[in-house]
Amino acid sequence: MASKKSITKKIKSDSSASRPGLSEEEIEEIREAFNLFDTDGSGTIDPKELKTAMQSLGFETKNQTIYQMIADIDKDGKGEIDFDEFLDLMTARMSDKDSKEDIQKVFNLFDDDKSGFITLSNLKRVSKELGETMSEAELLEMIERADSDEDGQIHFEDFYAIMTKKTFA
Repeated sequence: MASKKSITKKIKSDSSASRPGLSEEEIEEIREAFNLFDTDGSGTIDPKELKTAMQSLGFETKNQTIYQMIADIDKDGKGEIDFDEFLDLMTARMSDKDSKEDIQKVFNLFDDDKSGFITLSNLKRVSKELGETMSEAELLEMIERADSDEDGQIHFEDFYAIMTKKTFA
């Protein structure tokens, strides 16, 4: 059986992986996490090892989520993740984190009075700026659909939920 050091060297030499939007330093950090959590030195991460790795990078994940993540990216169907698969996974998770920041920036454009929520007057202003002719009733309906606590305002969490929803009812 190959030693952990030889497998680690093999992973480093085999994976000249580059990903758009990631610096070599970020890839190296992900590689270090991979190597740290490949606790048995096999060159792959199993579900238990993946859960520990995700938690160390700041993501809380349930077992069902871990198995689904593996199923989604396990190209060879072995139920484990090699470094290239792990890099794909972490790149996707990092971009999710960035998108929350981007959505916060859009929310802030609506929330021009910096109240922490979007009101009817905020929506009126934005629709006017965009040249949209929407009635007050239509704007109120938009707020009602997004407003989870029914206070007549859209909080960031509501806005984020709407912006990341895959389908609209």
